[in-house]
Amino acid sequence: MRFVIEHQCPQCGAPALLEETDRLFRCEFCRVRSYLAEPGYFRYLLPHNAPAGKDLFYFPYWRFKGMQFTCFEDQIQHRFTDVSYQAISSRYFPMSVGLRSQALKLKFVSPEAEGMFLRPQHPFDETMDRFQQRSGKKPAQKPLHHCHIGESLSLLYAPFYLDSTVHDAVLNQAVSSPLPQDFNLDAWQGGKPAWRIGFIPTLCPHCGWDMEGRRDTLVLLCRNCDSVWKASGRSFKKIKFAYLETTPPGDITYLPFWSVRTAIDGLTLHSYADLIRIANLPRAVQPPDETRTFRFWTPAFKITPKMFIRLANNLTLIQPRDKVIPKLPQGDLFPVTLPITEAVESLKITLAEFVKPRRSLLPRLNDIHVNPKGIALIYIPFAHQHHELVHPDYQVAVNKNMLAFSDNL
Repeated sequence: MRFVIEHQCPQCGAPALLEETDRLFRCEFCRVRSYLAEPGYFRYLLPHNAPAGKDLFYFPYWRFKGMQFTCFEDQIQHRFTDVSYQAISSRYFPMSVGLRSQALKLKFVSPEAEGMFLRPQHPFDETMDRFQQRSGKKPAQKPLHHCHIGESLSLLYAPFYLDSTVHDAVLNQAVSSPLPQDFNLDAWQGGKPAWRIGFIPTLCPHCGWDMEGRRDTLVLLCRNCDSVWKASGRSFKKIKFAYLETTPPGDITYLPFWSVRTAIDGLTLHSYADLIRIANLPRAVQPPDETRTFRFWTPAFKITPKMFIRLANNLTLIQPRDKVIPKLPQGDLFPVTLPITEAVESLKITLAEFVKPRRSLLPRLNDIHVNPKGIALIYIPFAHQHHELVHPDYQVAVNKNMLAFSDNL
């Protein structure tokens, strides 16, 4: 499930409801379009129903929604996760916010919010490790590598007040046993929030044209000057892009993929010939293969973990060689919903998926460093069939229902 956030249009002040995945905002009153920008991750607060006169404070929870991959010596496990967990270790507060973040209308944290906001004591990665230790069974094997892939990382602030116990300010109910006399809220760092959501006008920085994109897109397209842009801080940054010329027959949808050229410390994987050897592909190495640059190919859109790793593995092994056209294709372009940073984070998982034999690589996976040297957004044409999008030359298919379900990931 996704959050619903109450907000106001930055141009005219009209009320608006946003979904958690929204990035492109269009006001229904003044028609102005803006792009939501955040420094790192979004911060939300739950509404309170505290009695008048209570001193409110907000307790932080990390919330992650996305894919988790874990490498063991002989396998890679994956699952989809939607969890919240304490960003400060304390037995006096609930471990998570539960389902109320989906049941209540949230608001963005801003300096105008009343109450004290406690600062997180644990970074996200440490919090996820603590959550997994508490919630899961101890694996029979020692995990060799963890990877979290998903752009829905946020910080939730839940309201509380003190009244001999810690009281939940949403339900006005005690959530702790009586507090000890030496309990001191000031022992935790906190204060007024200094964070504010940013809005960027969706005008092309190059030509001033209105850029386009679906409401959950992470990149915006300018059809006027044929350019593609992603948010960087409080402005837009131009990114390298292209599409593959070979087009299957019939109705076409272009799916976006990140093509990543890398330098790998601890492993020789510079060329297609290296890939043939490492992946034990059923073909002989030819002289041109030695000079053909190797690239990782990763979906630039959210999909189920199983399909994500399958697409990344298949396209990386195929190493598409169709002619690359450095312009936007005409037709239906599926939105980019997985950022570059997540694509880079996933590269070790893809590497672990295709290397043969796996036991030769996985034990030293943490000693291997995959360094991106060049990244481009490439649109690949897929033909519509009854239930699938298919690229017949690559023998790759994507279920349409999976793509529709990806809106909820």
